[in-house]
Amino acid sequence: MEASPKSAKRPPLILGIAGGSGSGKSTVAKAVLEALTPGQGILLQQDHYYRPQSHLPERERASVNYDHPDALELDLMMAHVDALRSGEPIVRPTYDFATHDRLKEGLRLEPAPVIVVEGILVLADERLRSRFEVKLYVDTDSDIRLMRRIRRDLEHRGRTFAQVRQQYYESVRPMHMAFVEPSKRFADIIIPEGGQNRVALDFLFSFVRQRAAEGG
Repeated sequence: MEASPKSAKRPPLILGIAGGSGSGKSTVAKAVLEALTPGQGILLQQDHYYRPQSHLPERERASVNYDHPDALELDLMMAHVDALRSGEPIVRPTYDFATHDRLKEGLRLEPAPVIVVEGILVLADERLRSRFEVKLYVDTDSDIRLMRRIRRDLEHRGRTFAQVRQQYYESVRPMHMAFVEPSKRFADIIIPEGGQNRVALDFLFSFVRQRAAEGG
């Protein structure tokens, strides 16, 4: 006997979260997953889809413009989003920021009712953002974003302050103005201050939990 339309599962909710480097988008993405029961949501981070740099000497890898869309293997990311939406598992690449290269081992991800796609450029590419049911942009002042980036790169990515400063002026800031900031106009929802905005997050959690229940 066929299931009635009311009892049929809905397709996965694909949620795209963009924002400048250090805006708090990763905090929002992880908070969404923590608001769900285990197995209801998975996170797909743009950062792991940087192109392999093994063909370059290590000293040259740091000079690559990692804030330009061309640095990302977006076709692979879109294929993975499509596979997860179709109920198929994927093996997500894993990027090592200390060596500026992909690791040999990937991470297997199983499909889930909620798929969170997060990264600075996920709304900048029309093909990728067309796959999102809901598009979010985390909007945080530039000075706060810069301080967060400095702390992250020094503590977790093995950078020196001189390296962080050079990268910020040569690529991070100009690419933010060229690609990231303009993508804000495609967002369905803009969240000021990211993880600090509890009102916005509570509304988001309520919506995501409901969709997870419908698709579970």
